[in-house]
Amino acid sequence: MRAPRPPSPSGVFLELRGVGRRYGLRGPWVLSGIDLDVAAGTLVRIEGTNGTGKSTLLRLIAGIDQPTVGRVAGRPRTAYVPERFPAALPFTAADYLARMGQVHGHGRTRAVRGAGEWLERFGAAGHAHTPLAELSKGTSQKVAVVQALLADPQLLVLDEAWSGLDQRARAELDRAVAGRVAEGGTVVFVDHDPLRLAGAPDTVYRLRAGGLDRARPGQVAESGESAPPGLRVLIEAEGPPGADPPGGLPGAPTVQRAPDGAIRLTVPAAYSDALLRALLTAARPPWHIRTVTQAGALPTPREPRSQGVDDRP
Repeated sequence: MRAPRPPSPSGVFLELRGVGRRYGLRGPWVLSGIDLDVAAGTLVRIEGTNGTGKSTLLRLIAGIDQPTVGRVAGRPRTAYVPERFPAALPFTAADYLARMGQVHGHGRTRAVRGAGEWLERFGAAGHAHTPLAELSKGTSQKVAVVQALLADPQLLVLDEAWSGLDQRARAELDRAVAGRVAEGGTVVFVDHDPLRLAGAPDTVYRLRAGGLDRARPGQVAESGESAPPGLRVLIEAEGPPGADPPGGLPGAPTVQRAPDGAIRLTVPAAYSDALLRALLTAARPPWHIRTVTQAGALPTPREPRSQGVDDRP
């Protein structure tokens, strides 16, 4: 596997300055005034309501599209998983992936071997010789993900890449993302699930009409609210069979094992992001996060009642 190139002295290897995009000379602006620094070795989430231009921004970051105005500086080795994979191509899954591996600079033998290994990891090896046009939506999505991972990219751009994947494949993609970042690569992603890789991103940006904002630390996805004091979070995670959680996890979580082998960790909300990051990036192999839910508030001491006052209804 090729190692991602080292970051520049500033840590930034892709810059967008004053970027805008519209389609047609008089079409409405899909994006306008976008400034963005993408640093090496980071996980970046892009959020926004429908129609704010998330997919357009990802295509600009990936180099698939060019801005109407503004500039994009720096171009690391990039791979991209589109929101819709063009499955109607005249190849089998294996042939397509071998060709894509060669496009990414691998020799034929390495490309074929890598394609087989990734298809096996995503549970799609049995469809290697199936024509792309005959694949189910879920299997087509696995092929779309595999073609990007074959590139060993410095920058991996994922547009709803988890959509249509089964649980095993989603967990495998979680591990692939964590591994790419741990090796110094960068992943920029959009996903409709606000809990996707919850707590792991180094930076979250929100697209809105007229610009791009960086989310505040601790801000809840799409809400702009911070967690109330005393709130606890329950994280259900799945690791290697029979494995215990790593030691020294942030927030000293309470740990319970579910009947199906999953681990349930309850931690004060202030530590939930750090705990999720530890499970996704520090643990080896990374753990798959099943769910993240509110566990309720810690009990608070009751104020003493004033003597002689009956506060019953």
